[in-house]
Amino acid sequence: MQGVRSEASVLHLDLDAFFAAVEQRDKPSLRGKPVVVGGTGGRGVVATASYEARAYGARSAMSAAEARRRCPPGTAFLGGRFAAYSITSRVVMDLLRELSPLVEQVSVDEAYVDLAAGGHATDVDSLTALATDLKERLHTATGGVRGSVGIASSKTLAKIGSELDKPDGLLVIPAGSELDVLHPLPVRSLPGVGPATGDRLSSVGIRTVADLHERSLSDLVGLVGQAHGSGLYRLARADDDRPIVPDREAKSVSAERTYATDLTDLAALEHEIGSLAQRVVSRLQKDGTAGRTVTLKFRRYDFTTLTRSQTLTQPFDDARTVGDVARRLLAGIDRTGGVRLLGVGVSGLATYVQGDLFAEDPEPAVAVLEEDVDVVAEPEPATRQWHPGQDVEHAEMGRGWVWGSGLNRVTVRFEGPLTPPGPVRTYAGDDPALSPADPPDWRGTEAQKSRS
Repeated sequence: MQGVRSEASVLHLDLDAFFAAVEQRDKPSLRGKPVVVGGTGGRGVVATASYEARAYGARSAMSAAEARRRCPPGTAFLGGRFAAYSITSRVVMDLLRELSPLVEQVSVDEAYVDLAAGGHATDVDSLTALATDLKERLHTATGGVRGSVGIASSKTLAKIGSELDKPDGLLVIPAGSELDVLHPLPVRSLPGVGPATGDRLSSVGIRTVADLHERSLSDLVGLVGQAHGSGLYRLARADDDRPIVPDREAKSVSAERTYATDLTDLAALEHEIGSLAQRVVSRLQKDGTAGRTVTLKFRRYDFTTLTRSQTLTQPFDDARTVGDVARRLLAGIDRTGGVRLLGVGVSGLATYVQGDLFAEDPEPAVAVLEEDVDVVAEPEPATRQWHPGQDVEHAEMGRGWVWGSGLNRVTVRFEGPLTPPGPVRTYAGDDPALSPADPPDWRGTEAQKSRS
């Protein structure tokens, strides 16, 4: 097994049903009940289902309509609050960075940690104690979110370890025992083996990783192609030498907008891209820099996030070029269902210095952080729009969240992470006493103002 570490020093953390867990933390009336987070419209898709909802068959990537058919009356279907998830995620990632300088965040709810770089002992007892302590500190720091931990000699095995013992799991796979763990597993347990590849492998009798291990490299390449076949050949042998790549300062300038209502109209999207491009270019020109790569960030209604980039042959610092490239990138993305967030960025920065056109700016601009992103509502309709799960505040009742809305009425449950389940009240949709609010503070550093 060339390329594998000689010790179990890669930790993988995966937060359990993360979006739903944050919703249950912030909404005490939903604790212990089925919760589905994602698109709530007719074409909505489930982003996360709580374990209570999974018991009825709801799962990620399922249509919201199918999840509604499967789940019982009283299931909460919420539109999602990415700001709340992002805040909680940062708390978790900060805890991981206390363990090691090498932390690779894969997504808002998933990361790898290089424990060897943190100087930790790698015997099973020490690793188990470390992971147990991490899980408890995470649970306390996040106000109740749980995570599953796998520790092994590679990223692949660590990720598989965290998945094998969900939820709230902990599995240490000692170095040397990788194949004992891998071989009995279904081949679809391996990263990159989706339904189509799984069906193709199954059709020729490859159903477990052990079956995969028995096939030659040429067999696998013939089945699924050079790149995929070579990767599966290595994974079946626990041969994964990918390093932990920590976050690096982004040498880029970017601007993003999150929309209160999902955008679907192409003309509106292209107009937004033009506005974002102008903001980016204004900052480039202010800093005396230009860039060669345009990146478009596109967050769907179900919270999946895509990025597309194009690199040009010469540096540029004009809004028309940035906007035109970003619009071409948008044209290649499936926009079905709507857009929650758009972002435009420029990287590959250079300064215009005589004789050194491509010199990097000694103080490169940094990409906009999530907490600095503008939250921009679409033009206010005649009747204000409210979304299930949305944080709100009432002038008299205090903080709460949208239970439901329609026919110019909005029903709010007044409660928060530090209160008991609260009362429900219904208001006119345009009641001036009711307004959108930031996510509540589960740490008790600000007053929780719900009151009956």
